[in-house]
Amino acid sequence: MGISIKTHVFIKKYLWISVLTLTTTIPLVSTADPVTLLQKQAIQQQLWQQPEWRRLLHYYKNSASQHGYISHVDDRRFFNAKDGAENPKAEMLATLAAFYKTDHNADSHSLCRFVARFNWLKNKLPLETASLPSVICKNYIEWYSMINPDSVSLIFPTYHLNSPSSMFGHTLLRLDPKQDSNTATSKWLSFAINFGADTATGDGSLSYAFKGLSGGYPGLFIVTPYFKKIQEYNKIENRDIWEYKLNLTPAEVQRMVTHLWELKEINFDYYFFDENCSYRLLELLEVARPGLRLTGEFGLTAIPVDTVKAIEAAGLITASNYRPSQETKLRALLSQLTADELNLIKKLAAKPSMALTPSFNKLEQQKQILIIDTAYRYQRYLQATKPRDKKTAKISHELLTLINSYPPSKIMPAITTPQQPEKGHDSRRLSLNLGQDRQQNYAELGFRMAFHSLEDNSHGFLRGAQINMANIQIRAYRETNKIKLERLDVIDIFSLTARTQFFKPLSWRVYTGLEQQTNNGKDSLSTHVTGGGGVTYPLFNDGLFYTLGIMRLENNKQLSNQFIVPAVGVESGILWYFDHSTARMEISGKKFANGAERSKLHYIHNIPLARNHAIKINVRRQKNTTELLTDASVSYQYYF
Repeated sequence: MGISIKTHVFIKKYLWISVLTLTTTIPLVSTADPVTLLQKQAIQQQLWQQPEWRRLLHYYKNSASQHGYISHVDDRRFFNAKDGAENPKAEMLATLAAFYKTDHNADSHSLCRFVARFNWLKNKLPLETASLPSVICKNYIEWYSMINPDSVSLIFPTYHLNSPSSMFGHTLLRLDPKQDSNTATSKWLSFAINFGADTATGDGSLSYAFKGLSGGYPGLFIVTPYFKKIQEYNKIENRDIWEYKLNLTPAEVQRMVTHLWELKEINFDYYFFDENCSYRLLELLEVARPGLRLTGEFGLTAIPVDTVKAIEAAGLITASNYRPSQETKLRALLSQLTADELNLIKKLAAKPSMALTPSFNKLEQQKQILIIDTAYRYQRYLQATKPRDKKTAKISHELLTLINSYPPSKIMPAITTPQQPEKGHDSRRLSLNLGQDRQQNYAELGFRMAFHSLEDNSHGFLRGAQINMANIQIRAYRETNKIKLERLDVIDIFSLTARTQFFKPLSWRVYTGLEQQTNNGKDSLSTHVTGGGGVTYPLFNDGLFYTLGIMRLENNKQLSNQFIVPAVGVESGILWYFDHSTARMEISGKKFANGAERSKLHYIHNIPLARNHAIKINVRRQKNTTELLTDASVSYQYYF
């Protein structure tokens, strides 16, 4: 990217280190050896122990380290000292020395590479500009001028169950440019800050999930035009987007962006559940406003929506904006049309000349506009993830030409803004169950690490979506005084999306873990992997009917002497959202390779009492070949 003559003259005449936002200087006591003097003062003040320095280097406490700290950054280029990744003091002293080196020029010099560190240190120590090497940071000047940051917004694309890295949602930051009094500033000119895994090409879903869980990928910060993110999330993945305006001051924004410059192309450790996109953005906000304490509560997991809640609790959010996806808008348009008009849209999307027929011309002009525009949007929706070819390009052009032949008209209906994600129940859940199993009374304690069940309060969540991880239930029987592990779900994902004549999604489920099963009158803890796919259809406005083909692999010593017994079966059910509760009834049947059969009728009714409190009723009737088992319970659910 080039630099203008005007800017070049300005740099030559006035700018060498002032681009690093230096506005004041304090004279040194002596200029004989400025590095030694500055290092002595840094040691006297113990500056490396200040939180701001640790945040700039991304240190966290670690008792295994000789100096008590290790940096999240996994990149030698980020440090000046050989042991800088775990020695805050050595890194500070080496950084001060690096500022005065003369063997590196221009953009490779530490004055250009570590702008945020220099700005912080010059406010703590008498760094005199006259004694520093004269360098011009052209790349930094050009980059910062291009972004022109003035304010920041937090962006939350909602849940995407078909992507392992985004099934909990995603967060990024948007840098908005300074307002121009002469022209309106468009969000399309803003830049997005995204942190994500630098994945290897060719990795499949299983490899991607394993490496993401185990830290097999490095993480990188990427600054990209915001409109590309809108296209990616809103139009390709069809995810609604929430935008939250943050109250960072221009000085705080500048501090964050100068640190972001230091992180360009720098590798971090990356883990899906804790050191992920959301955690790293919290670290950036803590650099911007040193008094914030955002990352401390996310030791085990950093679920994106929970980090939004943390930012809201810190008082950073001043306003929110809902940006519906391409699919959400299309559904709103389709809801205005009759069955005959819906059929016409499908025909137009395949053959635009249908608009020239006499029957179409008899329609009111506003209705014609609505039908043609909806057909165009539907055709674009179908092609969003496909390579563009001549046929579809021709159809799109013909439909667009038809639209332009009519006078401008507003056809998009008002889209109801859903409940904001951060207003939903919290992710962890503690439950206390009282019930009866085969005429034995029991009490059961349950804990779920994350994050939402089909029957949970749906406010702020996708209806028909379930993601449960690390769900454990421990049961104690009153009559026998026995305590046992009832179940442990490592992961349980359920995706129910209704099919219509325009949308044909696949519904699916996968879950694995341990669960108690009764065979031949004896209980045994079985290990299983279960999954399958099928279809879901809407029932009126508030219900879903689903049916899935299921395959199961089970290890159960009471069921068979074989190590693994496969089974096939069917699960069908109705999920219904009432005004103040949610209910699900499911019927399932499985047949194992050894001839054993298992069928079940299961009813769950969840009654929210408040945002983080609910009562759940659970009734299960199960038949294992010849045994008939009944289990019923009432539980209190607390979300935190």
